[in-house]
Amino acid sequence: VFTTDIAIIRNCNADAVLAVYPFTPQQVISNSIIQASNIPVLCGVGGGLTGGDRTVRLSKDAEAQGASGVVVIEKMAKVIDIPIIATVLSEKADIQARLDAGVSILNVSAAARTPEVVSAIREKFPKVPIIATGGPTGESIARTIGAGANSISYTPPSTKELFSRTMEDYRSREL
Repeated sequence: VFTTDIAIIRNCNADAVLAVYPFTPQQVISNSIIQASNIPVLCGVGGGLTGGDRTVRLSKDAEAQGASGVVVIEKMAKVIDIPIIATVLSEKADIQARLDAGVSILNVSAAARTPEVVSAIREKFPKVPIIATGGPTGESIARTIGAGANSISYTPPSTKELFSRTMEDYRSREL
């Protein structure tokens, strides 16, 4: 499940949590998610907004907190033992360079083009593990799996959406 919402994490049937968010990573956030989760957590530790030595320190912290993997690369392979996951946004990504840097899992996030990107990677790298966004429908998820993804990340409805449905049900029962 692709979320940092602890209520969703505690009440989903996913196999793992992909805890990546569009802000500078912070130890308190990863620690909170890891402590609250009853399934493995793959933590974002930088790469977009954050880089360099800070990402290395964050990856070491995430490993010490109990993360099952970290999402980013650089110098981390020399300092941590948990899997390093790199996000791939298009076929233009230099996959070999990422694998050479110590990446062990690819996370493909290419919106509607995800199946095509997965297929292109799978053709050149048949054995590399791939997590990929599956899209909003069973059909889009099936296409991504058919393209060669080993695992699907799913973005659940927000708690607002879920609670709205619950409240509508409550209101319909009022007399």
